[in-house]
Amino acid sequence: MRPPAAPAPADPPGPGPEPEPGWNVALRRLLGDPYVFVATGPRRHEEWARDVLAVLRREVADPRGRPGLDADRTGPGRDAVPAYPFAPPPAERFPAYLRPLERAAAVGALAVMSEEWQFEPAPVRSRPDREAVLADARTLLDRYGPDAEYWTNAVAAGSGPAPDFVAAGLRGTASYTFLTGAYVNGLDLCDDLGLIAVSADEVGVFWSVGAC
Repeated sequence: MRPPAAPAPADPPGPGPEPEPGWNVALRRLLGDPYVFVATGPRRHEEWARDVLAVLRREVADPRGRPGLDADRTGPGRDAVPAYPFAPPPAERFPAYLRPLERAAAVGALAVMSEEWQFEPAPVRSRPDREAVLADARTLLDRYGPDAEYWTNAVAAGSGPAPDFVAAGLRGTASYTFLTGAYVNGLDLCDDLGLIAVSADEVGVFWSVGAC
């Protein structure tokens, strides 16, 4: 009598779902709650301010298809102001509004955008997870590569490219505003802090907005 055949080996388990990209996780964890605009567009011009304007006006899509944050993309504010909440200067006037930042300062600027403009109970400088907040900011900026340049509308950067945004906190940071003065939906837009990342191929825009 022939011995019974051995059972066929079970199929190996599949690889399972792919982990969520680090960009998505860091974006949601760091900036998912406050009023922050985040978008990236292609860099097509040597004068990259033109590409930043295209991002602020929602004229371009993310080159890698990654998510951003834009609560006003389909809001009624854009019926009154097409680039709402922004009323940015023309490209040739950008140098009057922006100052360069070192990467470490850019990380700090992005980290404090996790704070609220009004009545922030826990600024980043005093949070027990401060290093995790800064790590998420670095993850988002890593996208633009080691040679990226950074720019901000913060007044503090006028005296040098390394202001300590974490020490100052969001409410302690004055800026040259890019916001519209239009009164829409009962909101006054009263404060903003912006960070622009410029690489050879992309421009990233991160903008925290205070409304009351």
